[in-house]
Amino acid sequence: MKLYIDQISEGYVILMTGLLIVFGALLTLSIFFKYGLPVMLYIYKIITKGRDKKIKDISIEADENFTGEIAAAISVAIHLYLHEQHDNENAVLTIRQARKLYSPWSSKIYGTQNRL
Repeated sequence: MKLYIDQISEGYVILMTGLLIVFGALLTLSIFFKYGLPVMLYIYKIITKGRDKKIKDISIEADENFTGEIAAAISVAIHLYLHEQHDNENAVLTIRQARKLYSPWSSKIYGTQNRL
């Protein structure tokens, strides 16, 4: 009876240890994402000294040499590359019958006799 009680108490110790590890890790991650990540992003922003750009502040630059014909040629090349078949093989199969030599080790005749 003593051994049975020791096994139950050992199971509770393992259960509590597992629960503490899992919930401790979840608590640590939630604290990091709540407080640590914004601080790290703020420090990164100070280091890079970049100001936030809005969409209307970004200028659109167009290349005059890039025409629709060039875009069509690129798209056709990508399409052909992605859909090309790599192997063009002949679909004719040749099946040859293998010559098997007789072997008494694989014969089932010897295993069917009743030897008492």
